Amino acid sequence: QVQLVESGGGLVQAGDSLRLSCAASGRTFSTYAMGWFRQAPGKEREFVAAISWIGSGTYYAESVKGRFTISRDNAKNTVYLQMNSLKPEDTAVYYCAAGLAPSTVRTRPDYWGQGTQVTVAS
Repeated sequence: QVQLVESGGGLVQAGDSLRLSCAASGRTFSTYAMGWFRQAPGKEREFVAAISWIGSGTYYAESVKGRFTISRDNAKNTVYLQMNSLKPEDTAVYYCAAGLAPSTVRTRPDYWGQGTQVTVAS
């Protein structure tokens, strides 16, 4: 069992940066691939980024490629999402997710966090 707690959301202006954090419980954090998803009002939840067990592989949605960076610190059981050049269309609830492999965390995560709101004002 893995419990995930996101933090770092907030209200920012277009063009600003924000870093989300996701703290995971348990001693098996390094055995999970991690991911970030988001859900905007009235829309389905969508994949944003994923990272492999030791961070050697990263994957991004086209809409955030070049602006967002996912990273992890296995010593701190934490995964991060650095978001730069934020746009109003990035406004959403952002969810942290964990899965056994990068391929599955992008499509069928095993665990979800509760989400953190990111609002980008124009």
